[in-house]
Amino acid sequence: MNNVSLVGRITKDPELRTIQNGNVVTTFTVAINRPFTNANGEREADFILVTAWRRLAENVVRYCGKGSLIGVTGRIQSRSYDADDGTRRYVTEVMADNVQFLETKKNLAGGYQTNNNYQDSNNNNMVDQGPTPADFAEPETTDISEDPFKDFGSEVVLSDDDLPF
Repeated sequence: MNNVSLVGRITKDPELRTIQNGNVVTTFTVAINRPFTNANGEREADFILVTAWRRLAENVVRYCGKGSLIGVTGRIQSRSYDADDGTRRYVTEVMADNVQFLETKKNLAGGYQTNNNYQDSNNNNMVDQGPTPADFAEPETTDISEDPFKDFGSEVVLSDDDLPF
């Protein structure tokens, strides 16, 4: 079984790339604080490389930026390649199957608050020290009087034949 679940903050703005066959991909790093301190009383972090493909990659680039708190589920994959200097390089990364946007770019402009409003914003110049135990607390109650999906386009109509159960 090869399953991984992560919750952490993106370390820099993800960028979308198009590869030769036309698929789009983004690779980004997620910083995850360790649940304990070292001998000096400092909290250390792990930096995990994550790759997302196609529509998932487009959404990550559109709605997440440096400092965004995300949840990632996927699988660990290892690969190797020959670098320009002739050495063999090895990469271990998480291939994302799902990314939950726990905070988006717009949320970062006003501080760390989760409100599931997925509108794009360019204000993401926040300096982050990584997640703290408070970041994993229960989310605050959100005002749902306004439709958070109003900017996603037309209504989707499903018939019973579209449902998998």
